[in-house]
Parts: sequence; structure tokens; C-alpha cells
Amino acid sequence: MVDHKSDIIIAGGSYTGLTLALALAKALGPDISITVIDRQGKVSDNPDLRASAISAASRHLLEALGIWPMVKDEAQDVLEILLTDSPLEAGVRPVLLTYDNRLENGEPASSIVPNEALAAALEKAADAEPNIQRLRPAEAIRFTSGEPFIRVHLADGRSIDTSLLVAADGRRSRLREAAGIKCVGWRYDQIGIVTQVEHELPHNGRAIQHFLPGGPFAILPLKGNRSCITWSEDAARAREILAYDDEAFLAEVDKRFAGRYGRLQLASGRASWPLEMHLARRYVAHRFALVGDAAHGVHPIAGQGLNLAFRDIAALTESVADAVRIGLTPGDATALERYEKWRRFDSGVSAATFDALNRLFSNDITLLRSAREAGLALVDRIPAMKRLFVSEAAGLSGEIPRLLRGELA
Repeated sequence: MVDHKSDIIIAGGSYTGLTLALALAKALGPDISITVIDRQGKVSDNPDLRASAISAASRHLLEALGIWPMVKDEAQDVLEILLTDSPLEAGVRPVLLTYDNRLENGEPASSIVPNEALAAALEKAADAEPNIQRLRPAEAIRFTSGEPFIRVHLADGRSIDTSLLVAADGRRSRLREAAGIKCVGWRYDQIGIVTQVEHELPHNGRAIQHFLPGGPFAILPLKGNRSCITWSEDAARAREILAYDDEAFLAEVDKRFAGRYGRLQLASGRASWPLEMHLARRYVAHRFALVGDAAHGVHPIAGQGLNLAFRDIAALTESVADAVRIGLTPGDATALERYEKWRRFDSGVSAATFDALNRLFSNDITLLRSAREAGLALVDRIPAMKRLFVSEAAGLSGEIPRLLRGELA
């Protein structure tokens, strides 16, 4: 028995799922119904200590969807980036590479936004969109292929027919498994740690990436004299550190700050998660597509996970909108094939690049350290290469979907 129909169903109501729903609603208009199935309830009900480095392209997307005005007061533009590479016990951490993080037009290439602020804005915008229906808490567990619809089955026994089912249900995507799509990937012997600190001295919009033998330690500037720490550490050592009380934990953070920004104090609790990389072998099936973490999971060394999801959203929205405008259905095979071609290669290159960077920098082999230092020093003396890095990190290279240019798809 079919309980109702929806033109598009998105399984997963977190950052990726809600942003995709808003993008499709804006692009397709009120005649297309969109249902978001969310097993978690409200995104904003789940405390999230993380902050995301939102690239210029992702900021354009959020501006087009009306989200950026809701978070810009919480956003801290990154004006400069510093890279260091040294052992933890080093008394001095020389800066090997520094570059201005602004594009040629003066626009910052990235901004740091607290995840909780982004979650609240997405919740508010989705609730205000009349053609987005949200089922929560609910979970899509499997689907049955057919024509011209596929039938989505929920854990509570309900079923919904749809032209297009999009899995935005995370790294352990149940629907990806139901579609028979396999992944390639592996776990790292590292754990990610996140916390926030207040510091005595201002950061002046500077982001710092310390490459340490246990993994990268990133200091991301927040509004005021505050920073979000995104820290990859050897798994065994990370478990020891996470078991410390606040005073000992702060001492470990302070050690990695190496005296920058003066006296520190914790401004939040701490959270952690095991690190892994995975990449789906396919991004689409019959009337079915993967986006975000369901399609790819990358090492956080470059802070690009959410930006890759936004690239998926922009490409899928444009592919579907262009198909609907010529009379095809949202789940038409030509639209989904276009989306997969657009995104799978870029995602694969990104995942491989971040994996290689982590392996290159997360060790203390003397020969490799010398080569790294020489390479970073060389880049530091080549302005054109720095500009290329900034443009790439801003998400403004290659074939760019309209949403990433700030235009509605």
C-alpha cells in the first residue's frame, strides 16, 4: 500500500539533505513536491562542536539559497593561512608557507562557520519552504525499482512512490547498500578530535595548519578571540588524550599551539570520531543518486568534506532542473548520468589528494621531512602557485555549476 507520492525524496535531513532540498525547491518551483526523511529529528537538536571552512563557491550557493544572510554574523573570514611542519617537541615551529587567502577581487576564499549556526539556518529555511515536507523521525530502509516511479519503504511500514530518491544518509548509508553500490576505502589509524578554545591574543583572521607526526592540527578562527580546533591524532595516543580531565586536555592543546595567541582556555567540550576514507563505485542507479558522505568520505586534512557535498548538490540540482525544464522527470536517467560524470571524477581526485597529503605529512621520517620543507619553501616563493592553491580551495576552478556561481539553477 502506498501512503502518498512525492516527486523527489531525500533520505537524510542533516546539512547535505536540507541544503539539497532547498536548492531543488528554489530551482524547480512550487509544482514539484520534495519530501525529506530524517531519522534524527531536528539537526539543531544535536550539539555540534565543529566549524566548517566554507569555500567561496559554497558561500555563493548559500547566498543564492538565502542561507548566507542568516549565518554571516557568525562567520569569520579567513584572511591568511600559515603552514608549519615540525615535531611536537620542537621548541620553535618555523612557518614554511604563508599566503593571503583572498581572491583577486578581494573576496575571501573561505570563511569559518560554526556548524550549529548553519544547522539552525537550514532548519528555519526548510521549515519555511512550502513544497518541502519533512518526515521526522523516520527512516527509509529500502526501495523497489519500477516505472515511472520507485517505491521507498520506511521503517514504520509506510511507503512512498517517487520519481527520484536521493541518499544523503551519511557514511553508513543504508540506501547505498540497498542499491547494491559498493565502496572502496579504508580506515586510518587516526582519530579526529574537535574542541573550541578562547585565547588571550587575536587571531586576525589567520588559519594555521600544524603538520605533526600524529596528524594535522588545524586552528580555525572564529568570531572574537576564539578558535575551533580540528585535530587528527594517532589513534592510541588520541584515546589517551580524550581520557584526560579538562586541565590535562587543555595542556595538550596548548602544547600544539606552541605559544601562539597567549593563554588558552576551553570554550566547549570535546568530540571525537574515527577517521576513514571511502568512495562509492557508482553515484547513481535507476532513479537513485548518492550525495555527500553517502557518496564519498575524505580525510579532514583540508577541511573540504562539506564543500564537496555542496558541489554534489549544485551539480545534481542543475542536472535535474535542466531535465525537468525540457519535460523529463526528476529521476530521468540522462540527468543522473550527467550528475555522475560531473561529480565522480572530481570527488575521486579530491579523496586521493587528501589521502596522499595525510600520508605524506603524518610521519616523522627525516628524509621525507626535509623534502616536505623544501617543497613548501619553494611554493612560498612562487606567488602564481599560491594563487592557484587559493582558487582551487575556493572551489572556483573547472566546470562550475550555476549555484556555485551564486545563480539559481
